[in-house]
Amino acid sequence: MAARRKTAAKRKTTSKRFWSADVTEHSDALDLKKDVFTLRSPRSIAQSLKRSAEHSHRRKSSPYRSAMSMLTFYLNRAGKNLPAARKRTLEKAKDELRKAFGRA
Repeated sequence: MAARRKTAAKRKTTSKRFWSADVTEHSDALDLKKDVFTLRSPRSIAQSLKRSAEHSHRRKSSPYRSAMSMLTFYLNRAGKNLPAARKRTLEKAKDELRKAFGRA
């Protein structure tokens, strides 16, 4: 009789599973306003990100780059589960962010 192979034990799901949410909430580069990505207006999202980026002393690159990378990170990670209308709002926020920093 052949020896039975033991099945791998199921690993516990820890908080590491949602690492992207942790980055958004506890980023070392920016101190974001609570629920900034749930604001309705693309302009208000962009202004909030700009304000956070300009007031941060821990970022390593320019305020524009920090703000844009945080917005892009959120879109790429959480964007998989967002409704199309929300994605459009966040994409428009990128354009507003460019305008706010004079890079339109």
